[in-house]
Amino acid sequence: PLLLDDEEAIATAVSLRLASGGTVAGAGDAALRALAKLDQVMPPRLRAEVRAVHGATATLVGPGVEIDPDLLVTLARARRDGLRDRFRYTGRDGVGSERTVEPVRMVTTGRRWYLMAWDVDRDDWRTFRLDRMREVEPTARRFRPREHPDPVAFVQRSVAEAPYEHVARLRVHAPAERVRELVPPQAGRVEDGADGWCVLVVGGMDLDWVALHVARMGIEAQVLEPP
Repeated sequence: PLLLDDEEAIATAVSLRLASGGTVAGAGDAALRALAKLDQVMPPRLRAEVRAVHGATATLVGPGVEIDPDLLVTLARARRDGLRDRFRYTGRDGVGSERTVEPVRMVTTGRRWYLMAWDVDRDDWRTFRLDRMREVEPTARRFRPREHPDPVAFVQRSVAEAPYEHVARLRVHAPAERVRELVPPQAGRVEDGADGWCVLVVGGMDLDWVALHVARMGIEAQVLEPP
């Protein structure tokens, strides 16, 4: 009963094929089943085009951490209904704690899923990895949406900078779009610049590693900080 034009049908089929190798537990099999059904009703000419795209495409990103789809639904419903969530969380140091949050947005880097939320007990914005969350339950406590930072930028900053002992800012002689192609969002943050330059913010456990990482890009760079 779906009425899809040619572009929509091809886009759907390609997206299902990509989803079959995704990070949501069980979604891979579901995507393959949906793709098989779609393939049965596609006109032969479109089926041939889709297979040509599949045959000419490879995915370089490695497998990520699988996420229970029920968790995604639970968080999405809580956000939609304005309900606080309570869950147990294991930090990067291995220490567990109970958290109560007001969810804002889920963000995926392609390999991992994150939740940006207001941490009620800590009275601040926080980023949580979904694979470290356990026993997630919505509470009966409603909340009013707060003014919040851009979720994608906030999560990227948390992932690319917060875990590291050192954070470097460099002026890079290349357009921001080119540098973003070389530096994945979980490894660094690229700020737009002018006159063919942009700013790269990258974190690392030691500055030698950061220097090597930047040098391997093969692009002229000037260190802004640290000294």
